[in-house]
Amino acid sequence: MATGTNIKTYFEGQWHDGDVPIMRAADHGSWLGTTVFDGARLVNGLTPDLEPHCARVNRSAEALLITPTVQAGDMVQIVREGLKMFAPDAAVYIRPMYWALDGGPTAVAPAPGATGFAICLEEIPFHANATTTLTTTRFRRPVMEDAVVNAKAGCLYPNNARMLMEARAKGFGNALVADAMGNVAETATANVFMVRDGVTFTPIPNGTFLAGITRARHLSNMRDAGMEVHETILTFDDFRAADEVFISGNMSKVTPVTAFDDVEYQQGPITRQVRDMYWDWAATA
Repeated sequence: MATGTNIKTYFEGQWHDGDVPIMRAADHGSWLGTTVFDGARLVNGLTPDLEPHCARVNRSAEALLITPTVQAGDMVQIVREGLKMFAPDAAVYIRPMYWALDGGPTAVAPAPGATGFAICLEEIPFHANATTTLTTTRFRRPVMEDAVVNAKAGCLYPNNARMLMEARAKGFGNALVADAMGNVAETATANVFMVRDGVTFTPIPNGTFLAGITRARHLSNMRDAGMEVHETILTFDDFRAADEVFISGNMSKVTPVTAFDDVEYQQGPITRQVRDMYWDWAATA
């Protein structure tokens, strides 16, 4: 079942209407999980950081030993053609995808050059005023020695799903997740920031989570504005002592956090400023 509606699929060189089949039963990606994707957004006629998202899906493919077949610039042009099929005010999730088609001599490793490619565009509402709550989870982020944490890979998401299901069973919207050392890495679905005494902090990338494109944009915007922001090691107690917390991801860009377990937060001025700066930047990019 699709997440969104009004789906358009680019596959085998052309756009198709609807959620068309793109994988076969014997494709390497079907039975061994060699799939990668990325996500960008069309919101208010804007497609912030579309090219970096297209470039990252190629890097993710290489991390899974899949041969990328479409240059990022060409991918951007294909996406822009597809977006013309939507209403000007539509909110669209943009998902380029690769998967391995054939196995190599050992079957488990994908064969070089045998690559499937598609782009899925689907209308998913953009909830500008959405908030969420956080709790802890017993599941952790893997390390590079255990998993392809340097890719946006489908095989990583069952672990995310376990985190989310545990959090929601406890009555919370998302999970604040530890790395292998027990420090905060991110949430189950997005990067995370906290504010204390007017200073913003976010976990330093340490090879256990994907430091996102939207996260990087927030850091750049804040530094350009002269705001104090630090990438550093953060504990769960640091978040309990925070004044504001927000999560950062492609789907909603900035989502204020209103509670972490029994600690409640205001939707504070730094969070609002970061969100406003993001859309001001997007309008002029």
